[in-house]
Amino acid sequence: MKPQNLEEKVVWYSLIGTYCFYFIGAYYFSISIIAWLLALYVGKKLWNQTENTPTEEKVTIPPSVWVWIIFMLVMEFALIMGHIDFELGVGKIITSSINWARNWAYLALFPLIGCLNIRPKLIYRGVCIVCLQSLIIIPIFYLAHAIHLPNALYSNSLLQLIGGNDQIFYSVKLYGFEEGNVNQIRLSLFAPWPPALGLVGCVYFFLASQESDKKWRLIGMIASVAMIISSVSRLGIVCLVVVPFLTWFLVNFIKPEIQILTGVTSFFAGIFAPLIIDFIQVFKQQFSEARADSSRLREVLGRLALEGWKEAPIWGHGIVSPRGILFTKFMPVGTHHTWFGLLFEKGMVGLIGLAFPLLWSFIDLLCKAYKSSTAKVALSIILVLFLFTFGEKIEGLVYLYWPGLMIMGIAFKEKVNI
Repeated sequence: MKPQNLEEKVVWYSLIGTYCFYFIGAYYFSISIIAWLLALYVGKKLWNQTENTPTEEKVTIPPSVWVWIIFMLVMEFALIMGHIDFELGVGKIITSSINWARNWAYLALFPLIGCLNIRPKLIYRGVCIVCLQSLIIIPIFYLAHAIHLPNALYSNSLLQLIGGNDQIFYSVKLYGFEEGNVNQIRLSLFAPWPPALGLVGCVYFFLASQESDKKWRLIGMIASVAMIISSVSRLGIVCLVVVPFLTWFLVNFIKPEIQILTGVTSFFAGIFAPLIIDFIQVFKQQFSEARADSSRLREVLGRLALEGWKEAPIWGHGIVSPRGILFTKFMPVGTHHTWFGLLFEKGMVGLIGLAFPLLWSFIDLLCKAYKSSTAKVALSIILVLFLFTFGEKIEGLVYLYWPGLMIMGIAFKEKVNI
């Protein structure tokens, strides 16, 4: 597998060099630079192309990518209005806009980059190579704990000064612990915290499943599962079980036998509804009790975010609360949940700004998934991102799962006869 043009070289070496960037504390910074440089490269190609440009070299931006671009600009507008409403000042608007450019903007930039001449199989193989590296590193990190090496090695403060954001994005850690339980080891590998690794593992699992080489596909899928398990991410495990079935069901629903089976299942579900409801309630309770402290913290932060949203229902507060209260273990209100965070920070405008492109993309990919394997895997990624919106702020982790967004962009530009 060799890259054939500039954009493929950048994507390929960015992927296979993941751990090289991570171990020097530069992964967040490097992906940020790559995102904007490749987006500018898209603009350059659009500017330079003419009627005489060969068809294979032409760049076209499909409607779904434009939807993401427009609504991420809506996010920036909501941010500015929230700052104006609460008189946060011009300096804060500039700082927050820079933060927008390195999180929300990426949700539009990476699908846009997918419009370049990049082969999906290059991304699949690159992901499998990162998975193999992770499979080698996971036991080494567990060994580091066993021989009592320090869990945090260092942080690249120089790049943090240049690139901004929290120190955790530039830190190199070997392992971590479950909060309140030093006997529960949790790995985050190149992610800033363990649940983020669960998100990456889910996205990588579906990308690796599309690898054409059986050996690499097996390595990629096994390593992705190992990443999810070592992160001890409850949501990651749920996605690993639910999303493959849900994708299969959605793609095959047009088949008469599936529709008949669905009707029969619905009939019996109605008969046994009380038992099913009890099962769901028990599962939800056990899911919460698996990490009771975390579940309580998220619940409290969610309630506080909703209360805060009532103060600014349209544009939000513009920013998360600078510092949380003791009851939330000083976690700022507006964190730990994408939708509650959006309502608190950007109000109803912000919530619509994410909900609409997600729904649009889901419909677009679902229509194509019947005939396109690329659209099918992109549909799985959309489902993973949607489920993780209830446990993470997905906009801050785009620099981790960006290969999935590029596959979405590639699927958007595919012309499929529906």
